[in-house]
Amino acid sequence: MSDAESRLAAARTRLILDKPFLGALVLRLPLKPAGAWCRTTATDARAIYYNPSWIENLTSAEVQFALAHEALHCALGHFARRGHRVQRKWDLACDFAINPLLMDEGLMPPLDAQVIDLYRGMAAEEIYPCIDDDLDSEMLDDHVWDSDEGGEGGGQGEQESDAQGKGGSDPQEIDPDAGGSSPRKVGAGGTAGDEENGPPPPLTAKEKEQLQQQWQRHLAAAAQRAREAGKLSGQLARLTESALAAQVTWRALLAQYLTQVGRDDYTWQRPSRREGEVIWPSLRSHSGDIHVAIDVSGSVSEGDLASFLGEMNALKGTMPVRITLYACDTALAADAPWVFEPWDELRLPRQFAGGGGTSFTPVFEWIEKSGQQPDSLVYFTDAEGEFPAQPPNYPVLWLVKGKAPVPWGRRIQLN
Repeated sequence: MSDAESRLAAARTRLILDKPFLGALVLRLPLKPAGAWCRTTATDARAIYYNPSWIENLTSAEVQFALAHEALHCALGHFARRGHRVQRKWDLACDFAINPLLMDEGLMPPLDAQVIDLYRGMAAEEIYPCIDDDLDSEMLDDHVWDSDEGGEGGGQGEQESDAQGKGGSDPQEIDPDAGGSSPRKVGAGGTAGDEENGPPPPLTAKEKEQLQQQWQRHLAAAAQRAREAGKLSGQLARLTESALAAQVTWRALLAQYLTQVGRDDYTWQRPSRREGEVIWPSLRSHSGDIHVAIDVSGSVSEGDLASFLGEMNALKGTMPVRITLYACDTALAADAPWVFEPWDELRLPRQFAGGGGTSFTPVFEWIEKSGQQPDSLVYFTDAEGEFPAQPPNYPVLWLVKGKAPVPWGRRIQLN
């Protein structure tokens, strides 16, 4: 066993003992020595590639950091979340998201690692727009799941690109008639897909989808193992819950809510005897009663508001739903609420001047004093305000722009 292999094996063992969550993730990735293309370490979500000379110059703690860094890239699905973002900026955002997290877990970063406290606790998607396009920072590792030109880097939702650029047996040969792009730029050690010297070929859209599902299972298993050992920190527990949470759009949830409360159904209730002895099913309708509150304190843009009202109108048009609309900042609008029957278009009755603070209590107080019992309340806000101390006895769906939490009800991240 070479010196680099010994260091890697010792570091992996130490992670399993001291940091079982990270250690379990690292165990999912075989360790492979790389050619001259790999400066430090790299991953394609299927293995960890390493430069033996670089590993030999690290301390044991720094090797642990490098292994955990690669494993977290995979576990958090960074390889499948880029979408149409610029690759280099996305790769930097992923590194900036992971490094502070590992330092908070007590791991020691190598000198090459970029650690920016400003991004501590932020996801890669939140960090990305904060990065200057001209930032000339060097990443700790190489992310070899994507091509430089975009290629298969479209991530989820672009499975049609799976067949593009795959016409020839040589990964560098692109069939222009198949819609492929220019060959991937790689280091001096070889070309992408050259198993001896070069990096692995970029992942296809189908491979990304399959690997993302596998890594979600690995993430859940690692968290369970660490929790049983009593060595899962609160930060990693929250990270795991967030990564494993079902990704449901607010539009889908609105549709689900409206479908549940506004529906037509058949009843088999026995009719009057004067109608005969045969029981025929009759159609009974239930008009859903949805209350919708909008934060008009200025924190929600007119564009977001228009999108929200448009979506409500589209969903409302498919089922009989009666909507009571509120506008509120620190107090309920003087002429609110406004009632829209199933056949009415949902719209704001007038413009509201944003500004001031936010309190959610007036809406709930008005509903309580009026003696109404809505099927559900949908509140469109940034959640920065004063909440009632106790939740109501009807479902509440919070559509939230920003990162603020809610004390009760169902919170849906809008952006």
